[in-house]
Amino acid sequence: MSGPQCCSNPPTLDSASGAGHVENLAGLNTYVSGSLQSKLAVFLISDIFGHEAPNFRKLADKVAAAGFYVVAPDFFYGEPYDPNNPDRPLSVWIKDHGPDKGYEDAKLVIDALKSKGVSSIGAAGFCWGAKVVAGLAKDPLIQAAVMLHPSFVTVDDIKSVKVPIAILGAEHDHISPPELLKQFDEILKASEVDSYVKIFPKVAHGWSVRYDVNDLAAVSSANEAQQDMLEWFAKYVK
Repeated sequence: MSGPQCCSNPPTLDSASGAGHVENLAGLNTYVSGSLQSKLAVFLISDIFGHEAPNFRKLADKVAAAGFYVVAPDFFYGEPYDPNNPDRPLSVWIKDHGPDKGYEDAKLVIDALKSKGVSSIGAAGFCWGAKVVAGLAKDPLIQAAVMLHPSFVTVDDIKSVKVPIAILGAEHDHISPPELLKQFDEILKASEVDSYVKIFPKVAHGWSVRYDVNDLAAVSSANEAQQDMLEWFAKYVK
């Protein structure tokens, strides 16, 4: 499911932002940050606004600073969702950029990471990206998963997860409301998969990366979610 909240607070994209660089990985322009030396990778899968959002790249750099090789591919082939383009409303744009296609591309990225000598991979998906992570966690092609304000993720997806997974949701989220996340939590607790489900108060869908840097409360909630994600990967990607 997607909706207006998916499109709220669109970032100002900046291809020059971040401390890393862009390179071709599995045929995708990919923002890369950190060193391969650790052989531990974190695969960040963006929301519909893509990998050029400054807050998203800032997060990639933060994860890299924790000792991971971080990759954030452009799954939208240079066409992130643009809410100001009346010819490409979300209902039209998503037909060309569905998470099913993203999943197929993500498998190629996993193969590319392994060819570079990476031995353990964690994947985090934001909004749209969470559905891609669901596929990677079901196969499973990764060692750990994190979903942040997920879109499109279903109960059946969660029933099929086979790797440790953390799901971080918002109190005010019409796409994945707290009631749905509580269902996810019950399913995971009844399984043998290590899991962690947390609902953040007073925030809305997209809060972990689409926040106003001048809003101290918003920054604090985003940092808390990002820290939870980092701790999950530190525990299981090794």
